[in-house]
Amino acid sequence: MTDDQHQDPPQHLDAETVAAYLRHHPEFFVHHDELIPELSIPHLPGEAVSLVERQVKLLRERNIEMRHRLSQLMDVARENDRLFDKTRRLVLDLLDASSLEEVVGAVEDSLRHEFQVPFVSLILFSENTLPVGRSVSAAEAHQSIGGLLAGGKTICGVLRSHELEFLFGTDERDQVGSAAVVSLTYQGLHGVLAIGSPDPQHYKSSLGTLFLGYIAEVLARVLPRFATPLRSVR
Repeated sequence: MTDDQHQDPPQHLDAETVAAYLRHHPEFFVHHDELIPELSIPHLPGEAVSLVERQVKLLRERNIEMRHRLSQLMDVARENDRLFDKTRRLVLDLLDASSLEEVVGAVEDSLRHEFQVPFVSLILFSENTLPVGRSVSAAEAHQSIGGLLAGGKTICGVLRSHELEFLFGTDERDQVGSAAVVSLTYQGLHGVLAIGSPDPQHYKSSLGTLFLGYIAEVLARVLPRFATPLRSVR
């Protein structure tokens, strides 16, 4: 006969056994309150039942937590709606532009006033001086911010001093705590678009700057229509 055959069969717990256990361990539900919401206990009139009150309290707390989470999700959704509406209007303005002046003006005005961005920099790459906006040679740009232009993705975070000076100028360099930078690339490199904030934590993740990538993609396709001197760099 094996050891398993010597083992006693599991005992069936009847109501009286459970009641006796709980009577001798009144703190049981203090340490296992996750079971309370699953209990079905009638709340009889008259003297309050502490277990029912505890169950209601837990359910109320969970309800408040879920409502708080839902409220946060709704706030994010509303902010995303506003953000995409602003992006849509700017994209339409870029598509309707009939000159380089209108393109540059639409980008800078929208980012500063619609998006409320404190620091905006749009730099076009050209071997010749353009009639509007700021332009530099591609070689000068690569020498100053070459690392920010690689990959064609939006780069966010705290930039180095010489990068901030190139993008925003000497006067605003020390005021920019964090920035998001994206190259304007479509069948060649045409420029760079950067936005900045005084808060070092504001642009800490590209998740919050998806709109900048969308704008840059449209802008890179629109620019060559009006700026033939733009240098194409493969």
